[in-house]
Amino acid sequence: MNVIEHWDIAVQELSERDKILKNIISNYRGERLKLKNDGFLTLARAIVGQQISVKAADTIWKRLEITANGNISSTRIRELSTEQLRKTGLSSQKTAYIRNIAESEVLGTDWDECSDEKITELLCTIKGIGKWTAEMFLIFHLARPNILPLTDIGLVRAIEKNYNDRNGMNKEQFEGLEQKWSPWCTVTTWYLWRSLDPIPVEY
Repeated sequence: MNVIEHWDIAVQELSERDKILKNIISNYRGERLKLKNDGFLTLARAIVGQQISVKAADTIWKRLEITANGNISSTRIRELSTEQLRKTGLSSQKTAYIRNIAESEVLGTDWDECSDEKITELLCTIKGIGKWTAEMFLIFHLARPNILPLTDIGLVRAIEKNYNDRNGMNKEQFEGLEQKWSPWCTVTTWYLWRSLDPIPVEY
């Protein structure tokens, strides 16, 4: 695992411009997002975590690790049967999506040459990957610094809780906050997730 190099700079700048975020950050000193070196693992973990709680996703992932003998990789996933994957708690749809990722050649792309938008476009050619999953890849594998995944229900809930007394917010309000947090929206996102869940989000 690698640590995001710009983290300390981002924390300092965000704390100076946003008192609410500064208070959240102060609750989690010494903690930070850790990167995954394997893009397949990030995408597979994101698929597992779609539309379920962090705790439930963690339980399924641990079962998958056991089934894969501690080696979750595209090669190992291709070797496992659908029945074996389903027994971990994966739905038939998620099982198919993880297989699609394991069989795709897209992960061989040189991501350093691609913009955030281009990466999202390429990943979304894999059936089962949408914008949210691509955003998790941008955050947890590539450490792109300015990702604010407003397609994530947990993040939206955290923003509304901390910035609008749990009331709904409109597009203009979200855009205003995004401008305030740029170019460090990824760090902001992690701390806002952390403010909601005792288990750090990890993909």
